[in-house]
Amino acid sequence: MLGGKLPVGALKGTTTVGIAGSDFVVLAADRRATSGYFIASKQVWKIHEIDSHVAATIAGAVGDAQQLVDRLRAEARYYRATNGEGITIRSLATLASLILFSYRPILVVQMLIGGIDSEGPSLYSIDWLGTVTREKFSATGSGSPFAVSMLEHEYRDNLSLDEAVQLAVKAVRIALSRDPGSGEGVDVATITRSGINFRRI
Repeated sequence: MLGGKLPVGALKGTTTVGIAGSDFVVLAADRRATSGYFIASKQVWKIHEIDSHVAATIAGAVGDAQQLVDRLRAEARYYRATNGEGITIRSLATLASLILFSYRPILVVQMLIGGIDSEGPSLYSIDWLGTVTREKFSATGSGSPFAVSMLEHEYRDNLSLDEAVQLAVKAVRIALSRDPGSGEGVDVATITRSGINFRRI
């Protein structure tokens, strides 16, 4: 991680995955929330709708992540009300980056932001120091090394939506089998021009 060690207790659990395709974005995450070695919840949603065309995954300190999601959601709604259209995915990722950079290292959040705007589908990865990168695929959380190895091996530029969903679920499940901080199943969000569809698998 850039900039030194993570604070104690940061990013102990979670696996989230994002894949950007030709006309869609897929986000996937496990459901387990941990506090050290204690499983605090088995039914946590780690994928959140920010606006009708964009969603985000969260990993890190729960309260920090909830605060950041609420802030991004409020800013996206204000932008739509003011401009009559949705905020661009790049602008939202930049805003998340600025917030995290401004509050480093107080806010401990890793985030994937994915959606579709006038530039097409895009996926951004933002770490807890505010580093932001645009990716074709990415993963966050303690299970990310396992998930990324699967994505590196099986990602293709011409994946269909169904294939991308299957790959994202497979990548999270690989992490579930190896990472004690991840577990309890997989949630998926697919983002297309028609909107966002959530499902539990």
